Amino acid sequence: MKTSCCTVTQDVSMSLKCMKEDESEIHEYRKGSRCVWWGYEVNTSSDGCIAAINSYSHQVLGYGRERNVILEAPLYDKDCVLGNILAAHYLSSSDIARANYYARAAESQLGKATAYEKEVFKAVNYLISENMDEDVALELHSKLLTKFPKDLLSWKRVEILCFYMGRPDLSLPLFEKILPENRELDYVYGMLAFPLLELGHLAEAEKAARKGYEINKNDSWAHHCLCHVLQTECRFKEAVEFMEECSASWDSCSSLRYSHNWWHVAVCYLEGGSPISKVQEIYDHQMCKELEKDDAVPRDVYLDALGLLLRLDTRDNLDEVLDRLKILAECLTDQSMWYQEWLFDITTIWALSKVGNTSLAHILLEGLKSRVSKMSKKKQQLMQKAIQLAEAVYEYGKGNYKEALELLGPDFDAVDYKMIGASDLQMDVFNEIWYKLLLLTGQSSTASKVLERRIKERDGAPFLWRLLEKSYAMEGKTEAVVIAGEKAKALESLYFKFD
Repeated sequence: MKTSCCTVTQDVSMSLKCMKEDESEIHEYRKGSRCVWWGYEVNTSSDGCIAAINSYSHQVLGYGRERNVILEAPLYDKDCVLGNILAAHYLSSSDIARANYYARAAESQLGKATAYEKEVFKAVNYLISENMDEDVALELHSKLLTKFPKDLLSWKRVEILCFYMGRPDLSLPLFEKILPENRELDYVYGMLAFPLLELGHLAEAEKAARKGYEINKNDSWAHHCLCHVLQTECRFKEAVEFMEECSASWDSCSSLRYSHNWWHVAVCYLEGGSPISKVQEIYDHQMCKELEKDDAVPRDVYLDALGLLLRLDTRDNLDEVLDRLKILAECLTDQSMWYQEWLFDITTIWALSKVGNTSLAHILLEGLKSRVSKMSKKKQQLMQKAIQLAEAVYEYGKGNYKEALELLGPDFDAVDYKMIGASDLQMDVFNEIWYKLLLLTGQSSTASKVLERRIKERDGAPFLWRLLEKSYAMEGKTEAVVIAGEKAKALESLYFKFD
């Protein structure tokens, strides 16, 4: 695995070329102005600037590899407020100095900006500010979208913001409100599907995701959302077949989307009880193969790799891939990747402690605590759960199962910890850790009750039946052991037909 990301190529000619059809829809409202893809006026006389903005929008919404095309916009028109503030947002997570430069350039031209540009500037400039408050950022975006509901790029920022807040309930009402303005548009239904599925409206989410797929067969986010639904409903075979059929279109996707979509495929195989060799194949030849690309973003791949290896650990299959975990853990010692994403940091703590690098894992854990201590009181209270989860994972990785279970508590539910920025399916691995800890510490009676409740929601998951079989065996319930084992075996036999 690579441990550093190569510089993103600046060759954007293909992206600009693909925007010709969008440029044909640009209408000139007044001298010196143009309209972006969704029809809102921007103060620029440069077609190249508009093309770069439109291309960037497609890249972001489609999880493309060439989002750096937005840096072309200020080159075509250094005074364009929209081009500058979007360039600032693009750079805000990687180059603060340059991001600030573009933000200041945008601010200096606000007097000449259109009403649309001013609203975007206000929302985005606050979003990338040092002491950003998520609630305020969401409010500013809500006001923006109320006035300009066809701005799909702002839709996407809302979706991402709510995701990292762990609050899909905040994005769904807004999306439903502005949907009538955007029917039949590309990317819309995938964005609608995600909060629906996260809130448990699976039938509606499936309908929306399929609608998005009908509009654009290459919409990788719609693929992802439909897979979420199928996976949640234990329709593993259907999920794998659909995703593998779509997978050729992911080559143009960013590391984030490419590796994560393949992560879903691997987890579906794993949850269906397929041989570990199939999971290893996807890990080696799909997910980690992404790292060989010049414009790969290693941290995005490592996040999915961690999530997959942790699931193998909860299933007692880690020994078969221990060499891979050691290689990954060595990559994770690069501290420049830390403190950007809570899920990444927490699973990194597990990986480092699991391979025996407990000192570095402890440094990362203490660093998270230090960052929380500097947050507002409101945010500190919220993120205490995240710290608690990080501590539990640290102890779990070291093999201190009793201590880990005490930290998670007797009523643990991973859905209550979504402030770390993860989907229900990503969070579920922490439930699996909890189930395993209950069994490892001899609390089979509690485990049985918990697993019986969980199986009512996911009757088609062989792993849950295997855990229930084990818990019944620990309790000496012979007849129940046989029933649970036969159910697991029947499901595993069904899903092995993947191969």
